Amino acid sequence: MRPLALLSAFSLFANAHAQGPDLVGYWHNWNDGNAPYLELSQVDPRYTVVEVSFAVPAVGSAYDMVFAPAETAPATFIADVAALQAQGKKVLISICGANATVHLDSDAERDQFVSSMLGILDTYGFDGIDIDLEGASVAISGGTIANPSDARIIRLIDAVNSIADQYEVAHGVPMMLTMAPETAYVQGGMSAYGGIWGAYLPLIDALRDRLDILQVQLYNSGSMYGIDGGIYTQGTADFIVSQTEALLQGFTTGGGFFAPLPPEKVAIGLPACPLAAGGGYVTPAVLEQAVDYLRGVGNQPGSYQRIGAYPTLRGLMTWSINWDAVGGCAVADEYAQAYEDIFGITTAVQEAPDAGITVWPVPVDAGVLHIGGLQGGEDLILLDAMGRVVAADRAASDRAALAINLPTGAYVLRVERNGTSVIDRRVMVVR
Repeated sequence: MRPLALLSAFSLFANAHAQGPDLVGYWHNWNDGNAPYLELSQVDPRYTVVEVSFAVPAVGSAYDMVFAPAETAPATFIADVAALQAQGKKVLISICGANATVHLDSDAERDQFVSSMLGILDTYGFDGIDIDLEGASVAISGGTIANPSDARIIRLIDAVNSIADQYEVAHGVPMMLTMAPETAYVQGGMSAYGGIWGAYLPLIDALRDRLDILQVQLYNSGSMYGIDGGIYTQGTADFIVSQTEALLQGFTTGGGFFAPLPPEKVAIGLPACPLAAGGGYVTPAVLEQAVDYLRGVGNQPGSYQRIGAYPTLRGLMTWSINWDAVGGCAVADEYAQAYEDIFGITTAVQEAPDAGITVWPVPVDAGVLHIGGLQGGEDLILLDAMGRVVAADRAASDRAALAINLPTGAYVLRVERNGTSVIDRRVMVVR
């Protein structure tokens, strides 16, 4: 085999980050077991925004934020963040999730929150923050959307503004900001305004000019009102359409009117597969029907009738990248593929004509990748998402078997004949 130059992932994957449509995925900083740990270098190349989960308060604190990669060396993690950014992707640090609580009960605590988050951003080179506060982290007891009265919410707004201002001064570019509230905290304001109901609305409203993407979790939420007064159940096209249009049209709450967001700031958040959440999963077909209808390119999929069409909808979000990679959960990379199909964007491997070459099994789960339809003499090269050669062999006949002893993740099989690429085919390994 001739010597091989290492190929950059950018040359393998067409994925320049723009103002959307985006595919946002949360990345686990732990080994779930059922949704195994992935290195950042193994993230499916179709994800354009990677939300690292999570920065949490230090033990004994509700405001001093900490983060450290749990399964890989810090230097490797930092290099992987930079490599994703070199491909045009954005990598954010998400705050808290479901199992941690942030409370800013004094100006000093607010300032320490700001300082600790800036330290995390600088240490790892993140492009910004995602606010994923749940449970008791955000609650309202009075005031209005435009004029909140809860000190914790006011301090949180001040803190995010301070982080964004200081980030821009230090880096010369705006910080990226996303939010992933549960439906009760947003659309729930239509049925009540107090406690968690509508609690995110003052935060979203105050930060709407800085906000890049609002990606409400359309799962684990039961049934919710739409702006037409109907009640819609999670896990349906009607739920996706009704809850998304509420953000795009605005709605009335006990705290006043929540003004609509532009479609460029709104993404649809769903579980990657049935096991990733307690409820709310929809098949790719249902998701496509809902999104096509919202964008004005498809028929009405249910009883909810949209008011407008939103062709510039920002994209999709999922919990999570790790769950999406698990073939036993649904179909490996099902959500990433749905994004590609819905928006017509080819962010996966660019293939030459396959010349009758077949590859199996897909995904690879038995340690051997079989390639058929060869002529003999082809170079078989397997590359990771960073473009590094991780396995190679030469075909001796019309069939070959390439031994695979690699962690779960997305790879590229390159078949070269006489020094010319015949195929670049994406291969998913599931261990």
